[in-house]
Amino acid sequence: MRFTEDLWDAGADVYARIREHPFLAGLADGTLPHAAFRHFVVQDAHYLRGYARALALLGARAPGEAETVMFAQHAAGAIAAEQDMHAGLADALGLSAAEAAAVPVAPTTTAYTSYLLATCHGGSFAEGLGAVLPCYWIYAEVGEALVAASSPDPLYARWIAMYGGEEFRAVVDAVLALTDRVGPTLSEPERERVQEHFVTTCRYEWMFWDAAWRQETWPV
Repeated sequence: MRFTEDLWDAGADVYARIREHPFLAGLADGTLPHAAFRHFVVQDAHYLRGYARALALLGARAPGEAETVMFAQHAAGAIAAEQDMHAGLADALGLSAAEAAAVPVAPTTTAYTSYLLATCHGGSFAEGLGAVLPCYWIYAEVGEALVAASSPDPLYARWIAMYGGEEFRAVVDAVLALTDRVGPTLSEPERERVQEHFVTTCRYEWMFWDAAWRQETWPV
């Protein structure tokens, strides 16, 4: 069994909960309130800035030049997505770039990005890889699951098309292939740590959708 298959099996129950979440159901059928999607878009822009830093850290610790280049490119791509697609979506939702940037980073966004940065900085390269992988993989799986029917709401259809397309899938497949190359080189304790990070950030993915659904803010 490939290492990625082990990881997916470990996070499968969480992914099933993600697919059942009313946020994604509302994306697909167009009933998701725009206020919830606005919260998601703004927080995802905040998140991607932290995620890009985590990818840059991971690239600096990569075992080879090809991996360093790949994660550097992905970090740049995360920033580009934040600047281009998210800015366009925010504008369509009646939110200027300045207004979106001024929205406070929500609790779940703060916790998720902090966990990624701590793992990529303080753990091994493989542990960092396990932590960043769910964001790649779950978005690709969700996008592919939703893309056939798309959404009657053009904003939601636009988001689905980005993550359900072949270009994004190719990016994800490259990271999955790297994970399968790294897996056999790890000791059993390190494989377990990688799996723990993977499942934890799968849970953070569910929490991120749920925070948008609830339009989460700081309680105090």
